[in-house]
Amino acid sequence: MDKKKLDKAYFEARRRELEVAYNQIKPDWQELADYFMPRTVRFLARNVNKAPAKNKKIKDAATLKAVRNFSSGMMSGATNPATNWFRIKVKGYDLKYDWQSRKWCGNVSDIIRDIFNVSNFYVKLPAAYKQLGVFALSVLGLEKDEETVMRVKLLPIGSYRYAKDERGVVDTMCRVYTETAKNLYEKFGKDNVSKAVLQCIEQKRFEEPFEIVHFVEPNAEYNPDSVWAKNKKFISVYYEVSGENDKFLGKSGFDKFPYVVFEGEENGEDVYPTECCGVNALPDAKQLMAMVVDEGKIIKKIGSPQMKGPAELKNKKLTDAPATFTENNQNGDGLTPVYQVPPAVVQPLEVLLEAKRQSIYELFFNDLFAMILNTADRGRTATEVNELKEEKMTLLSPLLEQVHSGLKTVMEWIFLECLERGIIPEPPAQIQGRDLEIEFVSMLAQAQKAQKISGMERFCTFTINLAQAVDPTLARKLNAEKIIDDYADYANIDPEQVVPSEDLQKIRQAQAEKQEQAEQMAAMQQGSEVIKNVGGADAFGGELMARLGL
Repeated sequence: MDKKKLDKAYFEARRRELEVAYNQIKPDWQELADYFMPRTVRFLARNVNKAPAKNKKIKDAATLKAVRNFSSGMMSGATNPATNWFRIKVKGYDLKYDWQSRKWCGNVSDIIRDIFNVSNFYVKLPAAYKQLGVFALSVLGLEKDEETVMRVKLLPIGSYRYAKDERGVVDTMCRVYTETAKNLYEKFGKDNVSKAVLQCIEQKRFEEPFEIVHFVEPNAEYNPDSVWAKNKKFISVYYEVSGENDKFLGKSGFDKFPYVVFEGEENGEDVYPTECCGVNALPDAKQLMAMVVDEGKIIKKIGSPQMKGPAELKNKKLTDAPATFTENNQNGDGLTPVYQVPPAVVQPLEVLLEAKRQSIYELFFNDLFAMILNTADRGRTATEVNELKEEKMTLLSPLLEQVHSGLKTVMEWIFLECLERGIIPEPPAQIQGRDLEIEFVSMLAQAQKAQKISGMERFCTFTINLAQAVDPTLARKLNAEKIIDDYADYANIDPEQVVPSEDLQKIRQAQAEKQEQAEQMAAMQQGSEVIKNVGGADAFGGELMARLGL
């Protein structure tokens, strides 16, 4: 990339290129928003703080409820702030027999967990889950914070365009948004803002909005040994869309890509994903809304039917009183409905409506989340949950892996930021230079692992029963120590609650020494009794030795 081309014209040309794929998916996002999340899209940057247009397509709250339950289920099942839903491990290294390294990994996990708690990460995550479920993607902007290490921004659907590298990883982000004159002046300074912004400041029109573009892409001049911002891995520029030509608000760089993209399933080389709960539930949502309208018409015809009667009643003011209906009616006919709709037809229609609602709930995994939470409240294990809904966990697995991929990116960003600030303690010598890996141990992740735990329990039960019935020595086929360690690993038991193998070995050695001392004492006592019996009751000292020929 030629350095001379890195001007505003270049980035505007890149933005027009990204608009091609964006404009292809935009109508689908708009339709999904109309039926599931009408107030979350922002296709025009100037619509910020603008009251959303009145939505006329949502006639039943089932779609809104399904999205809400999906978000709540993902928060409770995958990223519950009250639980330890992840842990840090060392890739290719068994921590079971290295208590020191295991403790260090636990400390790193606690640091990342504390950053999640003190930042706004958990505040923004439920809305990110909603976007992921409906639109198949959501984007979080990660920003450095002096107090909380990280600050998160959730980008509205339609406010960004992105591109991917040859591996399918997002490495280019173009965000279009509005910022007030006051904020631009304070963030970028007097010398960088446009004349229009300065004019607003002078005239005290501080809240005047300006359309801004933030562009991040790989830097062709990347130099890992350089300390200058222009040589960072990613180049970052801010500029006003209507500002002076070739003038940036700010130009810098990032060592870490500052955006995290949660994506659903994409088709081949498509830039944007197209497979998610909202896409699959859209046909049912459309049918449900149409059926609700029809049901309303039927109920209205039952309660307020169109009437027919004598012509002399045409200009009469009628009330609900029955006597009024036959007033001045010489023929004695009165008013009668043009057609009658039997109330019984409403019940079958209500059954069909409820079936559509349940279909939408199931496509958003509401039944699965409810099952997991309800069984967890009753004290059931992850194994029982898996046995109850194993096939549904199989359906959820692809989505869960996509969420885990995005969460790993967030945690890697935090880890590198903590390293730069010196927050992470120095690792033990035996694991220095090794790669770390993140293991997810949330309720949903544990439900996926439950098959391993179930197999271990069945194997132990079978072996013990067989040993009791046939040969007690068969119980020694069980490597009880490794089974306990593996069970604790699969069940996400706190390492502090499991005695390390080396400590257990010391306990065994101490018990063995104690047993050996007891046996020696018993042998000495037995020898004394023998000597006493040989020498007689009055035998002692040299006399006893003489009798023994010593």
